[in-house]
Amino acid sequence: MKFSPLFLAVSAVLSSPAVFANTAESSPDSSLNKQAMEVIEVKGSYFHGYKVDEANGAMRGNVSLLETAQSVTVIPNTVINEQLATTLGEVLVNDASLTAGSKQRNREVFNLRGFTLSSSNGYLRDGHQHWSHYQQPIETLDSIEVIKGPSSILYGQSGPGGLVNMVTKKPTANNIFNLGIDFDQEGSSRLTLDVGGAITEDDSLRYRANLVKQDVTYQREYQNGEQRERERFLGALVVDYDINDDLLVSVHYDKTNDKAGLDTGAWLDDEGNVIGDDKTIRDMSWAFTDITVENYGIDANYIINDAWQVKVGYNEQTFERQRFESAPKKPSDFEEGDSYTSKPYDRFDDWQFKTAFIDFSGEFELVGVDHNLLVGANYLDYYYGQLKVKGDSFEYSAGQAEPSRPDISYTTDDSLYTSEYDYYGIYIQDLITINQEWQVMLGGRYDKQSKKGADNESLLPKGGLLYHPSESTTFYASYSEGFEPQRSETINDDEDLNYGMEIDAMTSKQYELGAKWQLLDDRLLLTSAIFDITKSGVLVTEYYEDDSYRTSQVGEQRHKGFEMAAQGAVTDKLFIMSSVMNLDAVYENDEEFTGKTPVDAPEWSASIWSRYELTENLAINAGAFYEGERFADNDNTIVKDAYTRIDLGATYKITVSDTDINLRFNVQNLFDTDYLAGGGTSNVTVGDERSYRLAMQVAF
Repeated sequence: MKFSPLFLAVSAVLSSPAVFANTAESSPDSSLNKQAMEVIEVKGSYFHGYKVDEANGAMRGNVSLLETAQSVTVIPNTVINEQLATTLGEVLVNDASLTAGSKQRNREVFNLRGFTLSSSNGYLRDGHQHWSHYQQPIETLDSIEVIKGPSSILYGQSGPGGLVNMVTKKPTANNIFNLGIDFDQEGSSRLTLDVGGAITEDDSLRYRANLVKQDVTYQREYQNGEQRERERFLGALVVDYDINDDLLVSVHYDKTNDKAGLDTGAWLDDEGNVIGDDKTIRDMSWAFTDITVENYGIDANYIINDAWQVKVGYNEQTFERQRFESAPKKPSDFEEGDSYTSKPYDRFDDWQFKTAFIDFSGEFELVGVDHNLLVGANYLDYYYGQLKVKGDSFEYSAGQAEPSRPDISYTTDDSLYTSEYDYYGIYIQDLITINQEWQVMLGGRYDKQSKKGADNESLLPKGGLLYHPSESTTFYASYSEGFEPQRSETINDDEDLNYGMEIDAMTSKQYELGAKWQLLDDRLLLTSAIFDITKSGVLVTEYYEDDSYRTSQVGEQRHKGFEMAAQGAVTDKLFIMSSVMNLDAVYENDEEFTGKTPVDAPEWSASIWSRYELTENLAINAGAFYEGERFADNDNTIVKDAYTRIDLGATYKITVSDTDINLRFNVQNLFDTDYLAGGGTSNVTVGDERSYRLAMQVAF
């Protein structure tokens, strides 16, 4: 078997004898040993935060990763800042279990362990389900938690691959005032402001605010020679109030305006090559999307006594979007110079997400066994409305003058398409500590969805067994389930031979074995996991010679693989975040796709990001991101080549009149590698050429 140079490099880091040399005498975990923790200082570093010990979203509480019977990756704000990331996709490349899908229409799609993350149920923000049909405002984020495998027990309907939980920055009693500005070689710019502090003298009232103004010019351009552009504004505010020693109330509000020209992606030929120039956009220059998103809500945490507390939260999200499309359609045998049809339309979408939860959690001892118990409920109310007006179709080919924008408007639509549903779930989870070595996690959920023609009920279990041979080592085995309701309760095509047959929700099951080690005086976290996920209940239609057809609920997807990751400090000066995944993903019991692999599910993927501190004020960064061969079509006839992208950066800190100034310079795609990222034959993302980004961040 052949391995890429990146895979060999990552494996060398993960398996180095130096990494395993110091596994004893590490600091105790909070739940495994109640003694005071030893403080470990990494000398010579003003950069901190590569390693994170907890992921609140995985267990809906402050539980150590060593006590979590599940694979979880936490990407900290330190890495986000070092990479000068402006989109969620630029951050998620740091976890090899995530691969990019299409980026068409100014939004990002991701696959986790080979399964597509849904905009409606694949993302969380601070534990709330979050409608993610737009590029997330990552400037408000403190970290990103990648929770792998079915997670429906705690969050309701969700896909088999897992969830992405975005953890926002919180108010602080210390006054902060951070001003940043960055540029790239295309003329793009971003101005950021992050401020916070105490409002009252006793620090009981605190705030955190973010402002962002971004203008982007992309490398790709329309056929009339204009480059694609984007304008974005973000405003966010969080206020915390300690009403007393036992009650904390937090309110939040943020608003995003994001307008961009449309780019639905490049077109591929039968050999997997881009048709025409890599930079050519097939959409017209007047096509655009204009999004306004608002989130507002309140959370409260009340400490009942030393053992018990209750958390409640409510969030309301409104998402309004106008999308004026030229809607180019790729002909099956298209060659450069041929004409193609565009079917323009103007469309307005209105999504409204209302979420709420209540969690009771506590620790107690029963018959000599310690329990960490969570009992809770969450709720989602979903509404969607659409207005749409179509224009006349037109033919276009390269070299012609661009047709003018059609005189149409969604405001003239006298009909309104709507879709609504709500669901609630009740869940229980108990982390049982039998002794220093053994823990058991048990949980379950009852979930009910109310939707016209698609009511659904589900009962889900979850379990895990953890073994701790030392205070710094965990081996675990876990089982979890998930579900995704169908769009209707029955097969409603009256020409189908199974018309009227009741159908159940799609379900998923995962078996996972894993290990976690705290190494090098707890400065480095090493993890590994083997997983086997089956998604069942997929609708499959079988066609017969007499042109009749029958739909049955027998389709399956099975994704098996393993992951390894290392995150933290290797030495006092060298920090890494690295991961590798091997994936075997296939369709089963499907007349058309049995034995085939889903689009954008590579067998191998890997990533590494590192920082080496030359002095206390100067550090260099280096990263490599590898994607193996992937299929661009469901028939598995078109292959996108494997690639490795190398990034490089440096940070220099100076102090002027007690003001810290960080200067950053990053080069993305250092060796100008040609590559195709996510997407299929008519919407593939072409990787950018070598690009440069310069930033200055001032902390007053």
